[in-house]
Amino acid sequence: MTKDSDNLNPKKKDLEEFNDYCEECKREDKSVSQNLILTGLKICESCRVSKTIFPI
Repeated sequence: MTKDSDNLNPKKKDLEEFNDYCEECKREDKSVSQNLILTGLKICESCRVSKTIFPI
């Protein structure tokens, strides 16, 4: 049972993925976590709009 309970504890590395830093512009923004849930991308609202208008 101890091995199973160890897997349930969140690891620090896993929690660092959910910070609010945009992967494109490296700014901290509240919309990054919202876009991560909606689209699966860690980008801010500004970068999301620019990627929508000018996809490359």
